[in-house]
Amino acid sequence: MAKYVIGRMPPPLSNDVIEALARVETATIGHVRHWGFLRQGIRALNHRKRIVGCAVTLAIPGQDSTLLHHAVGELRPNDVLVIDRLGDTVHACLGGTVATAVSLSGAAGIILDGPATDPTEIAASEVPVWCDGIAPITTRLYNLGGTLNQPVQCGGVSVKAGDVVLADENGVLVMDRGEAIELGRAAIARQIRIAGNVARVMRGEKLGLVSGASTLVLAEADFPDHASDQMVGDAAVAPRD
Repeated sequence: MAKYVIGRMPPPLSNDVIEALARVETATIGHVRHWGFLRQGIRALNHRKRIVGCAVTLAIPGQDSTLLHHAVGELRPNDVLVIDRLGDTVHACLGGTVATAVSLSGAAGIILDGPATDPTEIAASEVPVWCDGIAPITTRLYNLGGTLNQPVQCGGVSVKAGDVVLADENGVLVMDRGEAIELGRAAIARQIRIAGNVARVMRGEKLGLVSGASTLVLAEADFPDHASDQMVGDAAVAPRD
């Protein structure tokens, strides 16, 4: 049985997909969707960048980073390397040297279900990384095996080669490329509405009236100690976002 199972590199994302998501916040999609988000422990490592890219999926066992070194040489501009550590939380497979090589490939970033090391060197490489913390114990070239461009589990989410990855300071979202443009356009429309609501609050309007929450509460509230007619009247005219 082969140690390594290597699939074809997925087709690059179209410019339409990248442009549809370039200004989208993961939290905006999180208003209406509850799946595809990696667990909260996988966070941006010392940066506030946003990336959109094509998932290149990698699975490597605990102490071994042999296939990772090979995979980095396959990366293209706008790829996102998604690394499944197969449950290992001790060994850091990503450090300054690997980050530099990924940066030189033009890849959009790295998503790592495990710890990294050399955070200062990673920052200097300018490749954005999302990971599960920092560790001093690192991997080596043990030639144990692994998979490239096969389905993986990363942060509790199933990821296929070619999926769309959107990551920012709030977290990481994976989606099928067939739905990415529609999601992106809907998210931008929502962000425009949210910006309008923020402007109204800044002008002094009450948040509950702007969002419509007060309408919902007052419609089913009991006020045994004071009159609420005016409050209900005010809330009734507020649109719900």
